[in-house]
Amino acid sequence: MSSLIEARVSEVRAFNRFYTQLIGVLRAGMLDSPYSLTEGRVLFELAHAEPMETGELRSLLDLDAGYLSRILTRFDAEGLIRRERSAADARKQVVRLTSKGSATYADLDRRSAEQIERLLSGLPEADQGRLVGGMATIRSLLSAGEPRPEPYVIRPPRTGDLGWVVQRHADLYSGEYGWGTGFEQTVADIVAGLDFTKDAGWIAEAGGERVGCVFYVREDDGQAKLRMLLVEPSARGMGIGRRLVEECLRHARADGRERITLWTRDCLVSARRIYQAAGFRLAGEERGAENGVEVNEQWWTLDL
Repeated sequence: MSSLIEARVSEVRAFNRFYTQLIGVLRAGMLDSPYSLTEGRVLFELAHAEPMETGELRSLLDLDAGYLSRILTRFDAEGLIRRERSAADARKQVVRLTSKGSATYADLDRRSAEQIERLLSGLPEADQGRLVGGMATIRSLLSAGEPRPEPYVIRPPRTGDLGWVVQRHADLYSGEYGWGTGFEQTVADIVAGLDFTKDAGWIAEAGGERVGCVFYVREDDGQAKLRMLLVEPSARGMGIGRRLVEECLRHARADGRERITLWTRDCLVSARRIYQAAGFRLAGEERGAENGVEVNEQWWTLDL
């Protein structure tokens, strides 16, 4: 091994030791929970997939069959998963999370997000961008040639973002559905009414460009509204819409809301799928028109 390569190997190993200690993965239980890092990752994969075959899960995580079996046996005993024979092939077993398993994962996910939020909050805005950009570079270089989702960042709004929100809603929905200035005015009015002493918002970025947004509006009766979810066509299929909705719901629970509602239109099929997957249910609908185009307006609700 040359001295140059030896020095680089040493630096990579030093970084590994630093970062694993920083985020606490060497502790017996991750995030002060009774679960190891590997067990947490198994919960993550099951939470983000349809019922999964155990063989597929083992291959995805590159786990020893016996090790995965012990993890699943523990989860089964604790009521976190349900195992059953595959309908397509009775020789295979599929696994899915129970409601208790989903709640356990949601708690771990919340703790993880809060941990990273604390890490980022100790850095100036410019340094946060450098850190996240560096991490994206590491992922890109070490997974070269492998199919992977484009890395993206979810962050709070900055100066200039609110104008972009109005413009992109107007341009996108005019081009895709023919909605005119009336819809643009509606979005502008919502933006103008935001009060960030109680409301909140998130912007999604990929490749340094804004590609999505969602906003949370607190109401006085213990409720809140999810508003202005948007994902650019170029970024659809990356899971950004789901992630934005999850962030909004996490915030609503932390804000002590009992219920969250939203307004949408039936033609926004992808958005409605995201809402349904998150647990929203249709509460009412009404036919109307936008710029001469017939629309079916819908109201959805979720008890938190």
